[in-house]
Amino acid sequence: MKVIWHLCLMALLLFGWNGNATAGELSQKLANFPQWEKIRDLQSASGDLAYPQWMAGNWQVTSKLVDLVAPLAPDIVTPGFEANRKQLNQPISFLVRFIPEKLPTSGLKILPKIDNKANILIADRAFNSLNLARAYLGDETVLSVKVDPNSPNRQITLLRGERQLVSVVTARATETTSDGKFITTEVFQQLFKGGSRPYFNTVESTTAYHQLSTSHPAIEADQVTAVYLSPQDPDYFTAGSKPVALYRYRLEFFPSQLLTTP
Repeated sequence: MKVIWHLCLMALLLFGWNGNATAGELSQKLANFPQWEKIRDLQSASGDLAYPQWMAGNWQVTSKLVDLVAPLAPDIVTPGFEANRKQLNQPISFLVRFIPEKLPTSGLKILPKIDNKANILIADRAFNSLNLARAYLGDETVLSVKVDPNSPNRQITLLRGERQLVSVVTARATETTSDGKFITTEVFQQLFKGGSRPYFNTVESTTAYHQLSTSHPAIEADQVTAVYLSPQDPDYFTAGSKPVALYRYRLEFFPSQLLTTP
């Protein structure tokens, strides 16, 4: 279960966003934490996904879990929830990069400055997710990450012991606030294979990114990851539209000039 939960955080760096939410809906959602309900009228995820131009480049990201809530406890608590308390206020650091869509990702060391605003900025998904997974689980546990060449919304993380996590983004929305924050929410389905039986769940990640006037850090983000039961779970109808676990993170992005290819 530790493997399953830590890989949920990949939503932030593997995928981007498109579609528009109702004005203020996402920012209000974050402001209401830990009162949380699933957003139902999201657009289906399709095609590659664009990030704002101020996220272009190479970044050292520091992520810290600052709060966790089990809204339906003690009746329903996800496996591993209590164990995750030891992650509170423990910073995790990893490298990521965001690149123009037209540039190849293989072997890219130093990202050139982007002046052409017409370029679509995307995440280097395989690079980012591999670094993130290894930061949480260790180099020996995470073997590789593969992104479906036919769909940027589907990826497979291969783990030691013939285990794998299949993640598929199904829906998303975005919102830009008057103070310049870029907020996105994404819903993705996860299937963990390799244990005694397959494990399914649904994860919703809502993140507000804010560009700062400094470079240390240059970007900060507030993220809430909500875990919902899958229809296969016997408590699915009891939980309804409410999450069974909420995790709140603070993220800081520091410029990094040189990255090594995993």
